[in-house]
Amino acid sequence: MSAVTIIATVLNEIDDIGRLVPSLLAQTPPPAEIIIVDGGSSDGTWEWLCEAARAHPSLQPIRDESCNLKRSLGPISRGRNVAITAATSALIACVDAGCTYSPEWIARITAPLAEGSAQYALGGSSLDLADPTLWDLASAPFFGVKLDPAEFTKSCTARSMAFTKELWQNLGGFPETVFFGEDTLFDLNARSKTRPAFVDHAKAVYRPQYTFRSACRQLRLYAMSDGILGVRRPRLIRNAARCGLEVLALLSLPWTSAALLVALVLQGWFAYQPDWPILRRMGPQVILARFVFALAVPWVVAVGYIHGMVTDTNPTNRQNRNEAE
Repeated sequence: MSAVTIIATVLNEIDDIGRLVPSLLAQTPPPAEIIIVDGGSSDGTWEWLCEAARAHPSLQPIRDESCNLKRSLGPISRGRNVAITAATSALIACVDAGCTYSPEWIARITAPLAEGSAQYALGGSSLDLADPTLWDLASAPFFGVKLDPAEFTKSCTARSMAFTKELWQNLGGFPETVFFGEDTLFDLNARSKTRPAFVDHAKAVYRPQYTFRSACRQLRLYAMSDGILGVRRPRLIRNAARCGLEVLALLSLPWTSAALLVALVLQGWFAYQPDWPILRRMGPQVILARFVFALAVPWVVAVGYIHGMVTDTNPTNRQNRNEAE
């Protein structure tokens, strides 16, 4: 297998770093190096990394306080770019805090690159079913997170992503002008140069630990970033149409239940497919929570997207929107 560098960027991840790093150190075959850039943690994350590095020479922590919002518009992208710049391998595998990885993950996600059949590969993510919250289960499909690790995905999340260092250089790295949506922009740029390989059984195992409020907030922030960047316009149109359908259903309720029935059927489709067999085993509470979240999604996405379009003042992002239009 070709030499691979695993990279990540972290900031105050003490609750998750003790799960992430051991799963990376357990990869088979082991990576040439694991480079983790810390943007200036104050919760013990940096000290944890330094202690772990003394026992594991392949782990290389870098502290760079320019990789936080106080000094960069795009601290996540900057952290990744700093790590990749320091990498000695031609192949890069990208991971995120809040996730763990099976021992075979690195071999699977980089196989298309090592074989020369692709320069860019995506694995997606699946929910950690060991201790999910109710709202982790309810919100998963709306974040592109699968409940079934074997289910096919085309998610462009940087939780499970691999590419050649040459491609990263040709793209100018991850975009450092945006906070959220940096992996979406990187993906769009990468697809303009090459076709991604979608790798089976190479998902990051994600553990968000959402409440209803935090899940809605995260979804709103993602939608705002889409509005700022001017990407995924069909998503806005689709969710705005669902908002309209829900309003029409409520307005027509005194006269007919047909519109309400249509709205409920559509919401059920969005909410339960293709997870119905898993949700059914988990009981009515999870099924109801998924339905409640599905009702909230179109409003959160539509409002967040429009908010991003209207309030953003970054000239680079405005140019991106104009070009998209």
